[in-house]
Formats: sequence, structure tokens, C-alpha cells
Amino acid sequence: MHSGYNFGLPRYLVTGNPLPTSTRFAVAIHILSGIALHQGQVVRSEDLARSVNTNPTTVRRILGALSDAGLTRGQMGQGGGALLAKPASKITLLDIYKAVEEPQYFALHRSKPDPSCYVGRYIIPVLEEQFDEFTKAMEKLLSKTTLADVVKKVEAHAGFAFVPPGLDGATGPI
Repeated sequence: MHSGYNFGLPRYLVTGNPLPTSTRFAVAIHILSGIALHQGQVVRSEDLARSVNTNPTTVRRILGALSDAGLTRGQMGQGGGALLAKPASKITLLDIYKAVEEPQYFALHRSKPDPSCYVGRYIIPVLEEQFDEFTKAMEKLLSKTTLADVVKKVEAHAGFAFVPPGLDGATGPI
């Protein structure tokens, strides 16, 4: 794809790979969906980690942020794990995003643009205005979707309702 020369550019620009982004939001929704599907049963971080295909430490770190935001709570001791702190219908995707991600959705330049350049001199206020508009629109959309909505969609894609282990007709682990 390229000649092997990177001309001092970051690898993702040379190889065509996208800019690195965080997956915490997606993983947090996955974790919370798994907990919600267990209908009030405690879910171990090891079981959530297996579902997400990551290590339990990553799951516990995200659960800590979700707990700090009042979205989950932990039950200590043998048989302990995570529970939702409030109904899935009361948790929005915006709540989840704010719990695990940086507050700014769109970042500006890492260094100040050249003020002697026509674009460099005037681009920042333009981008700030645009990013503010995008942020408001995105937050409005995220606030309209609840964790319960996501769980319903997961079950719709599966073609059957999830029944937690220990209940009649259990469909298996997360």
C-alpha cells in the first residue's frame, strides 16, 4: 500500500488505519446489557469479561466508572458481582457515555495552528462552533435511547428472549 517511508507521519496516516479511538463506550454498553439481561441477579466480572472477550480487570475498571456515575453497584463476598443501580429504562446511552468517556467528543488540534496562515488563523472558532452543534445533536440522540432499548434490540437480533441461568428455560451464560 505504501513504499515503506513514513515521512515522519503517524503509522495510522501511512497505513490507512483509522485514528485510534476509545472502545470504553461500546464495552460499557455491552457490560450493562449483560447485567440488565440477568434481571436482578448478580453478574461476576469474569463472566462479563468472557462475554466482552477481554480481561476481568478491564471490566472491573469500567464497572468502577459506572458505579461512580450511579449506574451499577457491587455486591461483595462469595457470589458477589455487579448489579444495575437503577432500572435499565432509566439509564440512557448519554449517561453511559458520560460515565466512561472524556467529556469532549471532538478534539481540536494538539498544537496551535500557524497564525500567519489564512486557515490556521481562523479555523479554531469555526471548528468550535461546528463541534458545539455536533455535540448538542449527538447528546440529544444519546439521551433518547435507554439501556432497555438496547437490550430489546439484542434480544430481537437473537430471535429469542434471554433467560438467566438458574431460571426455568435458561438460555445460558451472557
